[in-house]
Amino acid sequence: MKIIQVQNQQAGGPIGLKVFTEAMQNGAQVFGLATGSSPISIYDAIIASDLDFSDKISVNLDEYKGLDKHHPQSYNVFMHQHLFDQKPFKQSYLPDGSNPDAKQVTTEYEQVLNANPIDLQILGLGQNGHIGFNEPGTSFDSLTHEVTLTESTIEANARFFDDISEVPKFAYSMGLASIMQAKQILLVAYGANKADAVRAMIEGPVTEAVPASILQKHPNVIVIVDEAASAELSAATVISKG
Repeated sequence: MKIIQVQNQQAGGPIGLKVFTEAMQNGAQVFGLATGSSPISIYDAIIASDLDFSDKISVNLDEYKGLDKHHPQSYNVFMHQHLFDQKPFKQSYLPDGSNPDAKQVTTEYEQVLNANPIDLQILGLGQNGHIGFNEPGTSFDSLTHEVTLTESTIEANARFFDDISEVPKFAYSMGLASIMQAKQILLVAYGANKADAVRAMIEGPVTEAVPASILQKHPNVIVIVDEAASAELSAATVISKG
């Protein structure tokens, strides 16, 4: 696990862009994408670059269950606003949040993943150590599945909605085993509220109580953190300066 410390989230953008650029230079065709605030500075840097994804494929981590793809708070709309409208891909996949049939959605999405092995997967990190919508206690063997969102995750996402009552209670998410199939993983985490999760992910035991800790077992992970998010790491952890 390579850990790169930057001054702030904005400074993480060019570092993430470099990871994407090198992946493309090495032949990457399929990119696993994430939503939330953490990846935005990377997407901004990509938009400002000359990278061309018009012959590439994107596969998103997750989508709210119960939201149509055109709903303002759907992750489909988020991706169009922050990346796709400026940098379109040949094909972009997200779980179908409008379909209430969880078995159909998750089975079809696993078929998408099997047909399009991910070369580079970007991840954010929840305060409780979740990646995607894989909350603490999720099996390391999990594939794409329906998730019941925890109160802490609902509260964290409430800022994007007019009222917390509007936040969906369920989502479709790649499972931890699905995520671990990616050839390379880039995780970004910023802010003091992520410091405990960053420490548990990197230095704690590999446990389903901290879903992100499974990344310790992946052979090619880059972590971008700011000074606040890395504040709880021990002096023994090797950190590169970005």
